[in-house]
Amino acid sequence: MALLQIAEPGQSPLPHQIKRAVGIDLGTTNSLVATLRGGRASVLADAQGREMLPSVVNYSGAERVIGHRAQEMAVAHPADTLASVKRYMGRGREDVSADALRSHYVLADGDEGMVSFVTAAGAVSPVQVSAEILGELAERAKSTLGGDIEGAVITVPAYFDEAQRQATKDAAVIAGIPVLRLLSEPTAAAVAYGLDSAEEGVIAVYDLGGGTFDISILRLHRGVFEVLSTGGDTRLGGDDFDAAIADWIMEQTDNPELEAGQYRHLLALSRSVKESLSSLESVTINIAPIVSGASPLTLSKDIFEPLIQPLIKRTLLSCRRALRDARLDITEIDNVVMVGGSTRMPLVREAVAKVFSRQPLVDIDPDKVVALGAATQADILVGNRPEGDLLLLDVLPLSLGIETMGGLVEKIIPRNTTIPVARAQEFTTYKDGQTALAIHVVQGERELVADSRSLARFELRGIPPMVAGAARISVTYQVDADGLLNVSAQEESTGAQSSIVVKPSFGLNDEDISGMLKDSFSYAAQDKNARQLAEQRVSAQQLIDGLLVALAADGDALLDASEREHLLGLIDDLSGLLLANDLDALRNAADHLGRASEAFAGRRMDQSIKQALSGVALDALDDEVGK
Repeated sequence: MALLQIAEPGQSPLPHQIKRAVGIDLGTTNSLVATLRGGRASVLADAQGREMLPSVVNYSGAERVIGHRAQEMAVAHPADTLASVKRYMGRGREDVSADALRSHYVLADGDEGMVSFVTAAGAVSPVQVSAEILGELAERAKSTLGGDIEGAVITVPAYFDEAQRQATKDAAVIAGIPVLRLLSEPTAAAVAYGLDSAEEGVIAVYDLGGGTFDISILRLHRGVFEVLSTGGDTRLGGDDFDAAIADWIMEQTDNPELEAGQYRHLLALSRSVKESLSSLESVTINIAPIVSGASPLTLSKDIFEPLIQPLIKRTLLSCRRALRDARLDITEIDNVVMVGGSTRMPLVREAVAKVFSRQPLVDIDPDKVVALGAATQADILVGNRPEGDLLLLDVLPLSLGIETMGGLVEKIIPRNTTIPVARAQEFTTYKDGQTALAIHVVQGERELVADSRSLARFELRGIPPMVAGAARISVTYQVDADGLLNVSAQEESTGAQSSIVVKPSFGLNDEDISGMLKDSFSYAAQDKNARQLAEQRVSAQQLIDGLLVALAADGDALLDASEREHLLGLIDDLSGLLLANDLDALRNAADHLGRASEAFAGRRMDQSIKQALSGVALDALDDEVGK
């Protein structure tokens, strides 16, 4: 009897044609890798049957120790055991100094750029630590699936900015993992719940993990997931709840000074207490192994919940902002999905249910849901299933723009624009004979460069010398599906071009992002006035420069001494107001100079016409006009 091979719809029945693809949840506390087998997504376990890999790496010995063993070494080697590095990804030294101090990490002295931790193995960056974790997960996948993986979808918080996404992708490259896409964690969770199988729906995904918080509002329309808005806090998660318990314990013991190893032990104990309080009314805490001679403490829910209430409130404020950005009312939300181990806390679930007026979905393990959704998307992108099965559309969390004259920001791609996206805009030169253009890429919601975050700078050279305003320079911003930016510039007449892949050395923290959005509203009127002032300064300077050139060329011939002196005096008056902050005075002085120079401009025009007609016969002119 012949045997027939069968397979899931859209999948090849030939085993050698199935490509090995995985979804990776690179978490703050724990990381996971998942894949599709037999048409179902499942998390891959290690040789001991453990599915979650602690996101911890130890650098105290000659070899790197990753995961569970590294976690056990944290008390003995606190400075060499790096955990929760996701909170440091793509961020600068000033951004993370408080977190590093709390965790007793020693930051390497240095310059600008991403932070590095001082360890026995030398300076180690968060990207290197993440690469070690990703490499361990990749090895687990290879041993389980029987060969190299051909593609991976790696999840990131929806609120990760350009620098943080790029840092994540760099870590994957170092680990030798072919990245199919960086996928927002909330979108992955919605996919895992199978919400893509519905025809229509609006979904809120509340993702409270070990180190970051995300809220995303997604709309599903016939298999297309569109992210309507995102919000969150890249410095708020389970670590902060642990720290709140640790601070309370220290207050009960008269705040003894703890060494780094003792503090790591205290944080581990606090995490255990937090998890126990999800099912118990109170927990007895034995801190004698940490603080010698200290009596046991009892932490009840009545004490614990007020400790964490401010942290939960911060997440709910982000939820309301995300709804406003999506221009939706709470009644329009069809489902709320809970993601992240910290959402196991009853108080969190109660608060979310109250805000959204509905019970959230908690059927899938909140620690696994993101990895499972990523595995589903990876299976599509690697080619095992038709790509039309599911389309995911993310959005930009902050606007991308360019600096123009006067320190102004011209927004090229506004925030909450669906990605991937490409936008082009034309610019021109400011001065006569200008042969190069400096391009400054910025991010943020304010009107002035001084209030925005600088992402990159590059130059376009080879512009033919022309009069100011004659050159046509097209600047194109391209954001791929991973949220990574490429900027190019081209001078249209010559084809001269230049480009840059924006890879900032550090990124925005949550306060920067939230602050930028808040400031864009709070300072709207102030920014409008500042922009008008900057534009008027540019206009006034152009008037001054143009008039000085004209006076140098024809002033002696077309003006008498008093007229010339009058114009020069008005130019001095206008120049003196350029640095002042009086918009009305600057505008009035510019208008006065413009009117005063009209007669001179008319004489120059008459002179130009006379010179053009000099020597031309009247008959020839009549013939030319009659053509």
